[in-house]
This record gives sequence, C-alpha cells and structure tokens, in this order.
Amino acid sequence: MARRQERAAGSGGWLPWLGFALLPLAVPPAAAPGGCPSACYCVATPELVQCRYERLEEPPRELPVTVHNLSIVGSNLSVLHPAAFAARPLPDLRLLRLRHNNIQAIEDMALQGLPALRTLDLSHNPLLSVAAGAFAGVPLLRTLQLNQALLAAPLEEQLAPALRNLSLRRLELAGNGLRALPAALLPAGLEELDLRNNSLQRLAAAELRSLEAPGLRGLRLTLGANPLSCDCALRPFLAWLRAAAARVPDARGLRCAGPPPLRGTTLLRLRPEGLACAAAEGGEPGRLETASYVFFGIVLALIGIVFLMVLYLNRRGIKRWLHNLREACRDQMEGYHYRYEQDADPRCTSAIGTPGL
Repeated sequence: MARRQERAAGSGGWLPWLGFALLPLAVPPAAAPGGCPSACYCVATPELVQCRYERLEEPPRELPVTVHNLSIVGSNLSVLHPAAFAARPLPDLRLLRLRHNNIQAIEDMALQGLPALRTLDLSHNPLLSVAAGAFAGVPLLRTLQLNQALLAAPLEEQLAPALRNLSLRRLELAGNGLRALPAALLPAGLEELDLRNNSLQRLAAAELRSLEAPGLRGLRLTLGANPLSCDCALRPFLAWLRAAAARVPDARGLRCAGPPPLRGTTLLRLRPEGLACAAAEGGEPGRLETASYVFFGIVLALIGIVFLMVLYLNRRGIKRWLHNLREACRDQMEGYHYRYEQDADPRCTSAIGTPGL
C-alpha cells in the first residue's frame, strides 16, 4: 500500500509542468501587428497574401508591412479611393492583382503608399472611370494588365493622361474588342503590347507609322485571335509583317478570318498581289462591292425602260407584224391539211396505182 502511494505521488509530480507547457496552445495568441489579415490567408510567409472571394468592400487594412505579393479576387471593391492600400505604407509590395473585383472607378492617387509596385493587374473589371492621376505615386510600375477591362466604356481618352508619366515596359489589352491600335495608350519605351482576342481586322498604314516612332521601335506585339480580313487593304500590314516578323512573336500563327476562300490561311503564306479588293482602300469593307451591284442594277433598269419605250412607240407596226405572222401560219397549216387529205383519199390512191385505166 505504501508503495502504491509513493508511485502515485511520483507520477503526479510532473502533471503541473505538463499543464504549464500546454497552456500556450489552449489560449489563442493575440494577432501580432502586421500579421495576416483575418479575411485573407498568407501562403508560407506574410510576404504572399491572397484574399479570394471574401466579398470585401475595401482593401484589407491590417496587411503585413513585409508583403511582396497581394492578390484580391472576387470581391466588390467598386471604387479605389485615394490611398486605398496605404492605411500604412507597404514599401515592399511589388505585385498587386485585383482581378474580378467589380472595380468601376479609380480615383487620383489610389495607389499612393506603394512605392515599389512593379506589376498591377486590373483585368476582368468593368472600368468606367480612370482619373488622370490614378497611377501617380508608383514610379516603378512596369507592367499593367487591363485584359477585358475596357469593355464597359471607351476609356482611351481617360487612360492616355493616366499612362503618360509612367515608364511601362509591358501593357496587356487582350479581350477588349479593340478595332484599331490604341496609339494614344503607348508610352515611349514600351517593349511588349498584348492585343490578342480583340476585333482588329488589320493595322492601317497610319498605325504602322506610329509603331516606327523613336520610342516604340523595339515594341513587340502579340495579335493572335483577331479576325484579320485578308483583302487588298491588308497589303501594308502584310508587307510590314514580313519585314518585321521578329516584332510579332505569334506572327506564324496569324490566320485569315475572311473572305471565305482565304479563311484559315496563314498570313505569311499570302502574296500581296493575290489579295482581292473586296473593300475600298480606305478600309471600309463591302463598299466597293455594294456600289458595283447598285450600278449594275441601274444599268439593267435603264435597258428595261428603253425596251419598253421601243415596244410602245412601235405598237401598231408590231400589231401588224403579228397579224401577218398569224395569217402566214394559218396559210401554212391549211396547206399541210390539204395535202394530208389528198394523201388519205382512197380514190386518189387507186388512181395512182392503175395508170393504164
């Protein structure tokens, strides 16, 4: 009995120490300043923060100061107000992704407090308004992604002053339904321009000249998935493409969307002299063909009117001619009928068969 009591006393001696060891795990620690935001999660370290489909109305304010990459997807930010991410400066933030956040307006100085930002992704947002100073305060911004962000309203006039003071190296404008090269949005020094999946039928001669400006001679274009029209208006672009194929990385994959005989043909296999003029040189397809059909219809109508006038003026002579033609036909038919009766008469047949009688 005494041994059992000694064992119990010995085994219970370490229980208080075990309780003290587990106490930090039982009590949740207070959030450290600059920790991971409650509505987001940090991948591996606080340097990568992702906030996905949390329906945020504004950017989180408790971001860690050391964050390098911030991704907010599927929220309802609607308007980026001045200093939207600068509840406190984020000196190390380099990449900011804001896709699918229903952003409609970007106000002046919206990115203030992000001095190291180099890549900004605003794709898949229905932008309606962009202030002239929307991108002020981010002098190191080099990549701007606006894929499927210019469909809600034409924003070229608003974006041009906003991009004027930036030193962009890459600009993405894919999937925006663009029908012409947005020359006003191309700052000097731009190196890459993504225009895939737009509504470009060609690049006109004036647009090609803008690509030869001193600050854009090294610009590379990607033009895939555009409905290129392979008519004679494409000749300047085709000649430029052959001479500067290195500036279009996907040049070998560009294909004709029309006309039907050339649909699917690779552009670089075409000859400029083989492109038919189904459109005016000014670049409006169908006008020349429509004018030809209208002219042909007018000529046929005039010929018909002249024919009817001749018939009307000679109606009496035509009537007399028809009467004479009818009488001649009647006489001819009567002659045939008389001969038939003579040949069918048996008396005439027997007389011819017995000439001696």
